[in-house]
Formats: sequence, structure tokens, C-alpha cells
Amino acid sequence: MTTIPQVARALQPVLREQAQALGRQTGFVQRRSKVDGATFVQSLTFGWLDRPDSSLSGLCQMAAALGVPISPQGLEARFTPQAADLLYRVLRAAVDQVVAAVPTAVPVLARFTGVYLQDSTQLALPAALAQVWPGNGGKDSGAALKLQVQWEWRSGQLVRLDLQPGRSADNAAPAQAVPLPSGALRLADLGYFRLDTLAETAAAGAFFLTRLKAGTHLFTAAGQPLDLLRWLRQSGAAERDEPVQVGARQRLAARLITVRVPARVASARRRKLRRAAQVKGQTVSAERLALAGWTLLLTNTTPALLSAAEAVVVAAVRWQIELLFKLWKSHGQLAVSRSEKPWRRLCELYAKLLGLLIQHWLWLLGAWDRPDRSLVQAAQLVQRFALALALALPSQDTLVPLLQTLQRCLASVGRLNKRRHTPSTFQRLTAAEALA
Repeated sequence: MTTIPQVARALQPVLREQAQALGRQTGFVQRRSKVDGATFVQSLTFGWLDRPDSSLSGLCQMAAALGVPISPQGLEARFTPQAADLLYRVLRAAVDQVVAAVPTAVPVLARFTGVYLQDSTQLALPAALAQVWPGNGGKDSGAALKLQVQWEWRSGQLVRLDLQPGRSADNAAPAQAVPLPSGALRLADLGYFRLDTLAETAAAGAFFLTRLKAGTHLFTAAGQPLDLLRWLRQSGAAERDEPVQVGARQRLAARLITVRVPARVASARRRKLRRAAQVKGQTVSAERLALAGWTLLLTNTTPALLSAAEAVVVAAVRWQIELLFKLWKSHGQLAVSRSEKPWRRLCELYAKLLGLLIQHWLWLLGAWDRPDRSLVQAAQLVQRFALALALALPSQDTLVPLLQTLQRCLASVGRLNKRRHTPSTFQRLTAAEALA
């Protein structure tokens, strides 16, 4: 459970003592200076949290509020490789803090000890940073950073936030090698589809629910090869839930859940497949285009634990991490900068990411117990508190009452509007009990 002392203990040591020590260790501070490691980190983090599009002058105003007047030219000169290293290390120290809330009260998800979402997003960087964060080397950027995020959605905890080169494959993400707790559910995109990972998840007593990757070998429960498209066409059923074996060698036991989708949905999927193939100079097979007419899910849950209809609804929870990335990029402007100077860009990205992590911690104080909360409104509220948080940081006596005020304000943020024609994930989850 997230408490105010827990958040205070996460904020103060990282942004003060650790930032100060890391300022010296990284070489950012080489002699006595008015801009020490802690002041530099706090000025950038809270400056961009307050205004994601802040100019150097705006950041200098935050520094002045913290008692360290500095000119825009003086601040610009401090965007060095050492400064980027300092911010990176402070970010890593912040990620190691464990901040979680009381799990959201969604009955269908409460059957699991946790619901772990895994996904990534990529951020382009100036080509001069290719040796730090090598990209794919394509026409868009020779440098890119990939954020690998594992999010336990019921408690809100960001379990992992790993920074990798843009060229890194999702299925080799660090989280892939770490088994989930027994009784937990894994939801990940097809980029993370690996049969050995699914087998390890099942062996740990955890559960997976994933879309079926094209080309995966399927067998009946009796071990006979399964021609999926022919099987679906011969069946004619709108929905099926069958035991299968997965993988030519692994023969992983699972359930195959198939649901025929409306023609408009199938057409949209086919257009997306063709566009993606065109970008790569490839063509889509007739079989893949035909299979786009069904939603195809694999899971090792039992029907008693998760019915086929419930599985379709729960699988959509994975999109919540896409919405988190969208919020980081749109509201937090994580991928936007006023500058193309390489080290300033990298410092900005690390500082903004640190601010967004702090924002996430603060959400958990008062906006997480209601599944229909508006995270956009919560983010706007935290943004308004940025300066006050920066000023209150040195003292527990000041910081704790401020966090109490913020908690009360977060508890009053608006709820998502209910939609009649296209129900939100929250609406579908709350109705899922009736689908069994």
C-alpha cells in the first residue's frame, strides 16, 4: 500500500543525498560549485515536470527558486556527458524504489496475485548519440533509446523500467528472464512471444494470456498437427475454446480461444498488416490475411479461472500500457525537445523520465483505488504541484503535509465518462463477471 511516508522516503534520498553523491562520482562536480548534483537534478526534474516545454530560462527560474541563481548560458554549459551520466544514475536509483498502491477492486483481475503488463516504446535521439544508444541505423535515426516497462497494473507498481539500445529486440528484454510470482497473469504483445518464456511462466505457477503468433506450430490435445485456418473454416463456430499443444518441440499445453470478429474489424486488421508489410518491402500471405478474421488467444488458465469470454476482455487490459506511453509522450512530452544538441537532449530525456516516474508514484497516493480514474487529470494536478514539491523536498515537516494535500486533491480527480457504443476497458472489466 502506498503511504505518504513511503513516497517521502522514495523522493528525498534519491533526489537529495544520492543525487549529491552521484554528482561527485560521475565527475559532474569537480570543484566547489553553486550548482551541485542535487540542485542540478532537482532543477531539471521539477522544471520539466512543471512545464514539459520549458525553456532554459524556465529551468533557471526553478533553480533560482531552489536558491541557486544561474544564467541560461551557465545552465547550457552544464549539459555534458557527465551530466547525462548523473541523471541516468539517479533515474536508476529511483527505479529501484518500490512504490505500489492497494490493488484496484476489479473482481475478474482479483483472481490473480498480480497482472503484469510488458511493453516497450522507442525514442529517437540525435545521431551523435549512436555510440551511447545505437538505433536500428535506418533513415529516421542512427540513435534511439528503448524503454522496456513491466507494470503490475492492479497495484500500479512500475516493477521494471529498463533502458536499452533502440536496436534491441523485445523478446530479449531483461524482464523475459525473470519468472513472475505464482498466481500472477502475464499480458504482453507479440514482440515478447517466446515459447520458452511461456513455458517458464507456467512452470513458476503463473499464467499467460497472449495473442497467437503467426506461424506457431499447433497440435490437438491428442498430438495431431492442427491446420488452424482449415479447422476454423470447417468449424463455422463464432467462438471456440479448445485444448491444444503449442510448439514443434515444446508441446506446451494451453487453451486456444478463437472468436470471429466483425467484417469491419477484420478489414481494418488486414489494412494494418498490408501497411506494415509495405514498409518492410514484404507481402502478407493469404493465410495471414484470412486469419485476421478471428481473435486468436493462447492461455494456460483453466476455464474455471477465466472463461473464454472473460479472457477476451482481460486480454484488452494490455492496451493500458500503450495509454501510459501515450500520456508520457503527449502530456509529458518525453519525445519532444527544444534542442538538437546531443547531450542536452539526453539530459532532458532522463530528467523528464525521472519526473514522470515521480508523477507515477504520486498518482498511487490518491488516484489509483478507482479503476475509472482519469490519469490525464491526475497528471495535470501533479504538474501544478511541481514547484511546491521542489521547495518542500528538504524537510519532512514540510513535505509530508504537502503530500497530504496532494493526496486529498488526487482523490477528487474526475472519472472517465462511460461510453455506450464503445465501452472502455474499465466498463468491460466490471461487466466481465456476467460473461462467465
